Amino acid sequence: MTRVYVVVEGPTEEAFVANILAQSLWPHHIYLTPIILGPPGHKGGNPTYVRVKKDIVTQLKQDRTAYCSTMIDFYGLGAGFPGTPPPLALSSYQKVRRIEQAFKMDIVENLPDIRADVRFIPYLQLHEYEGLLFSDPQALASGIGQHHLAAHFQTIRSAFLTPEDIDDSPNTAPSKRIVNAYAAYSKPIDGLRAARAIGIDKIRVECPHFREWLEQLQALANGLPSV
Repeated sequence: MTRVYVVVEGPTEEAFVANILAQSLWPHHIYLTPIILGPPGHKGGNPTYVRVKKDIVTQLKQDRTAYCSTMIDFYGLGAGFPGTPPPLALSSYQKVRRIEQAFKMDIVENLPDIRADVRFIPYLQLHEYEGLLFSDPQALASGIGQHHLAAHFQTIRSAFLTPEDIDDSPNTAPSKRIVNAYAAYSKPIDGLRAARAIGIDKIRVECPHFREWLEQLQALANGLPSV
């Protein structure tokens, strides 16, 4: 059995990791435990690097036989992350990879004795959780009980190469596009229902950066290598 603690931004990501992502990894004997950033009762959102780093270090130190990962939105990323601000000329994917690499390097440098180079797997969601839901516009509309919005969601999806490319401005980020069409959208409830309707396999096919993360997690099936 391989344990992975996933530091997440809020209840929506917590529900997704616990109910969707974790189930896809059980056959590989990999068990995920989501942990919302901050002290008990904190609801996450706009996490600063100081806060994120504190929680990651805590997890890595508390259980030295487990891995630690993250699921934090690139959109609205809090202050202080290594590698920020990335060069404007880079693509969104290149920006995220640059920050993830700098993020990991900083954690490894601060924890040289507990194998953070192996045990820490940073992941930033492009651009936010709701981007994943555009992997299947029809299932998204069905999952939130708004079947008539399928064509609208498909029009949005068709304007981008992948769901992860849907942009990150305050008015056109993925969640904003859903809310603009369906004002009653609830992130923790509807976001989970939509993900269930879509399924992890479809998300994996449509979202390259998410797929990379999932493959990294699957590769942990054999547990920590011996020193």
